[in-house]
Amino acid sequence: MTTSVTVAPALDQVRILVVGDVMLDRYWFGDVSRISPEAPVPIVRIEKREARLGGAANVARNAAALGAHAGLLGVVGDDEAGDEVAQLLESGGIHSYLKRDAAISTIIKLRVIGRQQQMVRIDFEEAPTDTVLRDKLVQFKALLNDYDVIVLSDYAKGSLVNVADMVTSARAAGKVVMVDPKGDDFTRYMGATVLTPNKSEMRRIVGDWRSEEELTAKAQQLRSDLKLDALLLTRSEEGMTLYTEGEQFHMPAQAREVFDVSGAGDTVIATMAAMLGAGASWQEAVQTANRAGGIVVGKLGTATVTREELFPA
Repeated sequence: MTTSVTVAPALDQVRILVVGDVMLDRYWFGDVSRISPEAPVPIVRIEKREARLGGAANVARNAAALGAHAGLLGVVGDDEAGDEVAQLLESGGIHSYLKRDAAISTIIKLRVIGRQQQMVRIDFEEAPTDTVLRDKLVQFKALLNDYDVIVLSDYAKGSLVNVADMVTSARAAGKVVMVDPKGDDFTRYMGATVLTPNKSEMRRIVGDWRSEEELTAKAQQLRSDLKLDALLLTRSEEGMTLYTEGEQFHMPAQAREVFDVSGAGDTVIATMAAMLGAGASWQEAVQTANRAGGIVVGKLGTATVTREELFPA
C-alpha cells in the first residue's frame, strides 16, 4: 500500500467541469417542544433558514472548496430558487453555465431540522424540457477544451439524458470523465474513466454478492464490460474499494462519528476529480477522497471539506 498524500498538490491548477442535476438544498431549523393536537406529529417552530447548493451544484461547491477552478453546467427554473442557486454559485467562486428553463421549477429539497436531526424532507422536482437539454449538450461540447476533468453527476432527475454523447465527446477530447451513476442501466456511461456507485446502486446492476471474491469478480466484469479505467465502489461504513485492470485497492472507512451522510458522495467524487486532475495516482486519489468523506459526514447537511482540513500544515 502506498503512503497517504500529506503534501497538498497544486489543486488550484485543476479545472473541473461538473455537469448534471442541479438542486437547491433548503434547511429550516427549529425548536421541537410539543406534539401537534391535530395529528401525532411534532411541531417544529422555525427559527433559522439556510440554503445550500445541492446535487451536481454541491459537487462543484466541493471542488471549489478544495481550491480547484470549478464550472457548473446544469438546468434550473426561471424562478426565485434559480436566482438563489446563481447567487450561491457566484459567492462560492464557481463559474456558472446555468441554463434557465421557464417551463419548469428549480429542483428543491427542503429539510426541516429539529433538535439537530432531520424531521422531514420535502422534494420539489420537474425534468427539464428537450429544447433546453439540446442547448446544454451544444454548450457542453464547446466547453470541453477549457477543462481537464469532467464530472457527470447523475441524480436521475432528467438533465443527463444525453450522458452517453457527453462521455463519448469528452473522452474523444482526452478528458478524465468521472460519473456518479444512477438507475438500472449503466451502459449509457460506457467508456467513462471511472464510475463511483454506492452499494445499493451496484446491487441494482450486478445483483447481490455473498463474498468479497464474488463482489470482486462482478465489479471487474462490470468495469470490463463498460470499458472503464476504474470502478470505485463506495461502501459507507465499510469504506471504499477501487477496481482497476487486474487489481483492487480497499480503503477502510475513516473512524469518526457519523453525523450526516447527505452529500458525502459529492465530496468523494469532487476530491477524486481534484486529485486526479493534479496528477495523483489512483491510490492517492482514493485515499484522499476517503479522508474527505470521513470528514464531511461529521458535518450537518450538504457540507464541504477544505484543502486545509485535508492537508493540515
